[in-house]
Amino acid sequence: MRVIVTRPQREAQDWVRELSAAGLTAQALPLIDIRPAPDPAALAHAWQQLAASGYAAVMFVSANAVAGFFASNSALPLVFSGQSAIKTRAFAPGPGTVKALLRAGVAAERIDAPAADAVQFDSEALWQVVGPQVRPGDRVLIVRGGDAQSAGAVSGSGRDWLAQRLAEAGATADFIVAYQRARPQFDAAQQQMAASAAADGSVWLFSSSEAVHNLQACLPQQSWQAARAIATHPRIAAAARQAGFGVVCESRPALADVKASIESMR
Repeated sequence: MRVIVTRPQREAQDWVRELSAAGLTAQALPLIDIRPAPDPAALAHAWQQLAASGYAAVMFVSANAVAGFFASNSALPLVFSGQSAIKTRAFAPGPGTVKALLRAGVAAERIDAPAADAVQFDSEALWQVVGPQVRPGDRVLIVRGGDAQSAGAVSGSGRDWLAQRLAEAGATADFIVAYQRARPQFDAAQQQMAASAAADGSVWLFSSSEAVHNLQACLPQQSWQAARAIATHPRIAAAARQAGFGVVCESRPALADVKASIESMR
């Protein structure tokens, strides 16, 4: 039984290695392309505000947000170092983002994130951790992705939900686009692979509703009634069911839970 990993290329390769090491057959088929930020000047302004201690915290929506933001200014990790007088916090919705922050040089004691055994890794889980420390007048920078196919437009219900919670607490949320997401362009081999995986017993691993929508766009005539999927969030599971996947299981995004969900489908 083959697992189709649909994360962006860098994360997909990591998951393929981990699933393979766990004894599963896994293959990457990235359903979201990651591209550079559309407005370097806006990023530069955000760096200036951050360096001037203009933000109480910076929330990174994903590992790609971390990579895009820090790639633009190698000095930024100093803002989050343990020795710095600036007390800016780094907010992360899950362990993948935490790992990216640590790789970027952010001190572990500056990072706030849901516990490793949290039921979900999302904005709601993050707010349970950081909500009590937010004070009226605080400014929080939310580093997110944009849609390359819609002139950099931003989206994301979880991040918008978090901004609403910040506003209710008397804080202000600013947004900066650190990378762009785009629908991939399948070559002939990828088209054939996706079509085969729709009916050959493969298990699709979805960590984004956008990935589900992109798959539909890439194969608009494909029926998914015989296909099986694992979704790492209820919203993603709903998108897969709406797309027509015949079997959809929900799983925590941790490797052990995903592996158990896959094996339950044998």
